[in-house]
Amino acid sequence: MNKSKLTLLFFILTSLLLNLNATAQDTLNPFRDSLKTHKVYVFDIKEMIAPPIWHVTKKSLKAAKDTAADLILIHMNTYGGMVETADSIRTAILQSSIPVWVFIDNNAASAGALISIACDSIYMRSGANIGAATVVNQTGEAMPDKYQSYMRSTMRSTAEATGRDPKIAEGMVDPRIKIPGVSDSGQVITFTTSEAIKNGFCEGTAENIKEVLEVAGIKKYEIIKYEISFTDKIIRFLISPVVSGLLIMVIIGGIYFELQSPGIGFPIAASIFAALLYFAPLYVEGLAANWEIIIFIIGVILIAVEIFAIPGFGIAGISGIILVVLGLTLSMIDNIGFEASSFPVGELLAALFIVIIASFVSLIGSLYLSRLLFSTNNKMFGGLALSATQEKSEGYTSAVSSYSSMVGQCGISHTILRPAGKVKIDDEIYDATAESGFIEKGEDIIVTHYSNTQLFVRKTN
Repeated sequence: MNKSKLTLLFFILTSLLLNLNATAQDTLNPFRDSLKTHKVYVFDIKEMIAPPIWHVTKKSLKAAKDTAADLILIHMNTYGGMVETADSIRTAILQSSIPVWVFIDNNAASAGALISIACDSIYMRSGANIGAATVVNQTGEAMPDKYQSYMRSTMRSTAEATGRDPKIAEGMVDPRIKIPGVSDSGQVITFTTSEAIKNGFCEGTAENIKEVLEVAGIKKYEIIKYEISFTDKIIRFLISPVVSGLLIMVIIGGIYFELQSPGIGFPIAASIFAALLYFAPLYVEGLAANWEIIIFIIGVILIAVEIFAIPGFGIAGISGIILVVLGLTLSMIDNIGFEASSFPVGELLAALFIVIIASFVSLIGSLYLSRLLFSTNNKMFGGLALSATQEKSEGYTSAVSSYSSMVGQCGISHTILRPAGKVKIDDEIYDATAESGFIEKGEDIIVTHYSNTQLFVRKTN
């Protein structure tokens, strides 16, 4: 083969390789050098990863689809937050039919790193960081390994889905992961911008959104930015964990104070108003389903029936408490139907923790506040409390002579006594308490003694 043929063959192979490379680049970035004006939908993640951010993400992804956007770009600067919320966001990003990019303005730590790795492309400002995804508690201490194991798996699978090194993603959680040339110091991986580019966790450096698009080769574009409406601001405020906890405290506290006072007044009105503020935004967001709200209402009804209609405290009351807790808890999490497998376990435990702690604090606070308000030393509300005692030595007595004379008389139980209830003696109805066990309705009874304004009875057979 002569030299001219070899030269021609070389040029043909070179052209083919260049065309293949250009095709590959166009496949990786279909926006590069396109003359079309691309719609770029931009929204921010610049605070703690929590339900309000999930609210923004859902609204933004939907709006991007409704406006036929070609690209979604997240402007991120966060130190992390709730893992369960981050998992919901990363799942939505992975399932998005529109490409999702992220511009890390300064930090993408912990939950922010997980969300970033879920994106199709990552761009970072000079001096930015990504990584440090170890699961920690409120004091900054690492959680037990079962939590780390879940996060390692989630980071690994997310990296695999977006074509990044899963071992490096896992090393952002676990300091035991050692990767030669990347991490051999026994510390969790946190990349600077240059390190992220070197290891395939960043496509380029930019200082702002416009530079991101320029670096990506997008010449013509229209930026559509998500703007938070006043309604959205209220919803985000109300569904935050702190505000949800406070509303639960008002709901429980209002019910408690109402049970301590006759009639219907301000406490139950405050409780109803707090319940509306609690459930309404969750319902609008699609978190609280109709059946979850119904569970809460049934629980409240059962508690009221147990207290006002059924003597003692039994199955109805306990069932009511359980249903109230379930209704408040399930309304805070995103789930589908009645299948337990559809409940996100992490979110369920977090919501249950908020409900239990808020309820406990509310009951303790209500007990303290009721004593404080109705103390005789309180100048404003002291008049509502008894200011004197009526001593037996001064001739006062709560005993009724006719009740004392009823000892030894027989009758029948008018209601179930468990142990308190009502009895019928000489065609008159009296409150009474069984000395031991339960007494079914209609059984023969005898009055054994009278103490502290209460008749005590037992079965005669």
